[in-house]
Amino acid sequence: MSDRRLGTAAGLFHALSDETRLAVLEMLRGGERCVCELQDELDAAQSRLSFHLKVLKDAGLVRDRKEGRWSYYSLVPATLALAHDEVRLLATEGRQRRHLKVLGDCCA
Repeated sequence: MSDRRLGTAAGLFHALSDETRLAVLEMLRGGERCVCELQDELDAAQSRLSFHLKVLKDAGLVRDRKEGRWSYYSLVPATLALAHDEVRLLATEGRQRRHLKVLGDCCA
């Protein structure tokens, strides 16, 4: 895995490793949501929710747009697809490595 791909995957998996952030993503599956709706449904303090939204945004999993004093968030499907592809690739690479061990190419 290249250093760049490794860094991207680590950022994605970090963003996906929290229940609150996963709940936000689940809520956004239905389409764009106002930050006030997210806050109400999650019963989260504004500062706590802002932190989680920043992590998701920095990872490229969500985007925001401003309308007046409100912020609206939506999913970035291409980044979710990238996370999916990384998991699939890791699973594939793992099977290939096990196959090499069977051939006796390991430290056994």
